[in-house]
Amino acid sequence: MVAFTLVDIVPCANVLGEGVQWNPQDGCFWWTDIHAQKLYRYQLEDKTLSHWNVPEKLGCFAFAKNDSRLLAAFASGFAWFTPDTGEVEWIAKPEAHLIGNRSNDGRCDRQGRFWMGSIREQQKTPWEYASLYSLSVDGNVQQHLTGLHISNALCWSPDSRKMYHADSPTHTINVYDFDAVTGELSNKHMFAQTDAGIEPDGACVDAQGCVWNAQWGGSRVVRYSPLGEIDFILPMPVSQPTCVAFGGAHLSLLAVTSARAGLSDAALQQQPQAGHLFIFQTDVTGLLEERFG
Repeated sequence: MVAFTLVDIVPCANVLGEGVQWNPQDGCFWWTDIHAQKLYRYQLEDKTLSHWNVPEKLGCFAFAKNDSRLLAAFASGFAWFTPDTGEVEWIAKPEAHLIGNRSNDGRCDRQGRFWMGSIREQQKTPWEYASLYSLSVDGNVQQHLTGLHISNALCWSPDSRKMYHADSPTHTINVYDFDAVTGELSNKHMFAQTDAGIEPDGACVDAQGCVWNAQWGGSRVVRYSPLGEIDFILPMPVSQPTCVAFGGAHLSLLAVTSARAGLSDAALQQQPQAGHLFIFQTDVTGLLEERFG
């Protein structure tokens, strides 16, 4: 049985909090409020909350090995971003020709490539599907999956032999065989399914190889065994948890972002903490996220 204690609630009231991750270099959790176009940072030690405005919706981002800037997946593509100055250096815009698409969930694989999946935010034409891309350190962009609607739940097994990914409206998390050298995917099969009205959102993997998934509409975070069996359910006081990340000195804190988007006034009265960041103390150990490069 997994032990959990809620130790902190960060009152940020995000419209669409997403992409949370831990930065051991500054002792902070970082995340994005996509719809509000803001980047957030929460210092654990002194409980200081900071935020920056960003020039476009920020779907996800990564820290880099050899660069102090953030590698950002803005609505229109990949770019280097300096929060304190707002400076943007564009790298690539793989879906600039698709009206209504934007960057969504993403992270680095354990080989230092940055992956980003997009979302069909406006369905202008039937062929403008979302896709999943990787960006290598030399700036090469590769498309790995297409025909998607909302790319989510991207994470890898500790040994990099498996990649997990969901197209949220299908209510399915899939698992692929992953070639760590080339980044190629193969042997797709279903890993887990959610019930009607519940969509798999952001995910991460712990040191035991279990997959943690925030479930939009489900008021819960679910831990799946490496075989796809439900191992533990963490109830949430909000209906739309969006992403999860382990952090802290011992990687035993679980941070969960959430969203207020789409909730009625009545729903917000029932869940006034919607949009906040929740931090739980656990007896589980997470894994450090890889940096780009």
